[in-house]
Amino acid sequence: MTIFVCRDTMAGILCGVYDAWMSRLGHGNVALELEDQGNMQMFCQYRQVEETEEKTEKVIRAVREKAGQEACEMIFRVSLSREEGKADRIYRFLVYALNSRRKITDMLQIPAVYEVFRIDRNVGNEAHQFIQFSRFSRTREGILVCTVRPKNDGPSFCRQSPG
Repeated sequence: MTIFVCRDTMAGILCGVYDAWMSRLGHGNVALELEDQGNMQMFCQYRQVEETEEKTEKVIRAVREKAGQEACEMIFRVSLSREEGKADRIYRFLVYALNSRRKITDMLQIPAVYEVFRIDRNVGNEAHQFIQFSRFSRTREGILVCTVRPKNDGPSFCRQSPG
C-alpha cells in the first residue's frame, strides 16, 4: 500500500488526488492521509505530496467537466471538515465521479459517495446554524462584528470556492 501524505487544505488534498491517480498503482493500492493525522502503518510506503497550482487546477477542471459543479462544491465543503479520513474519502468519491457517466452526487448507494454526502451535509448544517444564530454588535466606528467558532472550519488556506 502506498499512502500519499498531503496538507489539510483543498489544494493539498487535490494534489494528493492527482499524485495518487497518476501513480498508476491502482486505486485499491493507494490511500490519502493528511499530515499529522493517524498512525503510520506497517508495510506501507509513504509519499509526501508536492502542492502545485497546476495539479490543483487539472483536478478541478476534470471534476467540473466529468462530474459537474455540484460535485466540485461538495468536495470543497468536505475539505473544510475536521473529520479524520476526509482526504481518502474525497479520493474514493472522485474515483467514482470521474469514471461515472451519471450524476454521481445522487448515487448514495455507493459508500464513498454517501460518506462525502454525509460530511457535506454536516458542514452545511453547521453553516446554516451559524447564519441562523449569529448576533452582531456595533463597534465605536460603526462596524458590525460577529465572532463565530465553527467545528468545521478548514485551515486558513482559502475562504472562497474553487475556481
